[in-house]
Amino acid sequence: MPIPAAQSATSAAHPVPDRHGQNLFSTDTELHRLLALYLPADLLQHLRPHFERLGALAGGPLDELARTADRNPPVLSLRTRTGIDDQRILKHPAYVEMERLALSEFGLAAMSHRDETLGWKGKMPPLVKYVLTYLFVQAEFGLCCPVSMTDSLARTLRRYGSPELVARVLPRFQSLDFDTLAQGAMFMTEQAAGSDIAATVTRARLDETGQWRLEGDKWFCSNPDADFAMVLARADDAPAGMKGVSLFLLPRQLDDGSHNHYRILRLKDKLGTRSMASGEIRLEGAIAYLVGEAGRGFQQMADMVNNSRLSNGVRSAGLMRRALAEAEYVAAERRAFGRRLADMPLMQRQLQKLRLPAEQARTMVFQTAATLARSDAGEDGAYALLRILTPLIKFRACRDARKVTGDAMEVRGGCGYIEEWSDPRLVRDAHLGSIWEGTSNIVALDVIRAIKREQSLPALQAHFGDLIDQAGLAPAFATALREALGRAAELATTAAAEGGDLLARQAASSLYHCCSAIAMAWEGARGGSADRIEWAQLVLLHRVLPRDPLTAQVVPAAWQMQPGTEIETVAA
Repeated sequence: MPIPAAQSATSAAHPVPDRHGQNLFSTDTELHRLLALYLPADLLQHLRPHFERLGALAGGPLDELARTADRNPPVLSLRTRTGIDDQRILKHPAYVEMERLALSEFGLAAMSHRDETLGWKGKMPPLVKYVLTYLFVQAEFGLCCPVSMTDSLARTLRRYGSPELVARVLPRFQSLDFDTLAQGAMFMTEQAAGSDIAATVTRARLDETGQWRLEGDKWFCSNPDADFAMVLARADDAPAGMKGVSLFLLPRQLDDGSHNHYRILRLKDKLGTRSMASGEIRLEGAIAYLVGEAGRGFQQMADMVNNSRLSNGVRSAGLMRRALAEAEYVAAERRAFGRRLADMPLMQRQLQKLRLPAEQARTMVFQTAATLARSDAGEDGAYALLRILTPLIKFRACRDARKVTGDAMEVRGGCGYIEEWSDPRLVRDAHLGSIWEGTSNIVALDVIRAIKREQSLPALQAHFGDLIDQAGLAPAFATALREALGRAAELATTAAAEGGDLLARQAASSLYHCCSAIAMAWEGARGGSADRIEWAQLVLLHRVLPRDPLTAQVVPAAWQMQPGTEIETVAA
């Protein structure tokens, strides 16, 4: 894909190109094509001004706010100046302004739980929220964690909470009024119980008034001063193991306005997401409300975690897009040895190696978000497909973001290593994606669990097989995609068999690469993008098929569209 000379936001003649000030939506033409494929035309027309506004913010003012908040992390205040115990997390005004933009103006956390957002009457499809998040995270990653947890908490509360509890609490999660809306969190991790929920030791007891009281320590709690948090705890009379763990809703403030009975012991000094507070919590008889059925806390929290895992994939896709766009801009504007970097063959190859995982992740975001909408609508087989797509994107996109952001930094040269630029922050933030809400091993095993328990593999094969049928590709290319998907499914079946755990990561990567290649080919054929078809071919060639490292690989001629064949363009 040739890179045209970019229009610099400052001075294109300056030897150090600076993309600051560009609109991150209007300059992303591939995103426009995808939106026309996946969103109804009337909704897209309505939302375009909002996408444009957020793109402009993310390319300039929001980016500045994010940089300021990253340099001025939150501080834990324990007492007032008069000596009264009053724990508060002091956030820089730049972070507070980003909260207002995300939660109030754009309604990123409330959107899925309201009947009207951004002037659109009726429920927004999940994809709208994820596209807005995709744009927002290109400037600010840290805040998108509280945004995701707030959205996910509300979803889990609606699904499992009692009617009384939902009626009492949910309106605050539906609000767009910045002064009254609620933020959410989940307090799950303990020192001995990270992904091993069965090792949870936090206790829950009923007091003499019939209220639940929680006691114990939670080790890694992001957004620790949230208005409400979902907490896993074990009732005093509950059995050991997973079946003894229940889910509770923990309010920050009690009905009389006083603080609930828990303390933030300290804030974490983190490698990335420095703008957003993460801390350690000590529960000291904190009042909480049982959510759903006692003893099914893991199953209920899994709903929240899975929703957050999808958000993790979206955020990693956004980080890769920002890193790639910065690298493409520098390559288009920077000259060395009398030539643009973008005109040099090795640079073109380097950019293509960044472009493929970034576009794979973006495609999988669109595919998974569309599946979530069908699953929530009760479409037959959609939940089984969603159940495997979610850990697939969490596993592969989050790992790819670590490499893409690091390699993109190199394109800027020495400036890329300087904290005044976005590159270091992207690299630091990217490393968290493959840790929180389940490390890579845990999520790869969850792909296998979906195959075993939800029979997700047939749903996956059927869906992506249908996309091949619809795309109208060159027969040899369509056959290669179909055969690759079949082989990946065979590998996943082996991984799901007794003793196959060691193959879980390989199987997850194989399914992800095959599915993303198929979906990109479908997008390219249906949306009129020859680039997406080429990227699909390159993913299949370099990520799936056997490769001889001593032989140059080129895309087979039989995979190409025949001369005179027109790529179909389908209006939404």
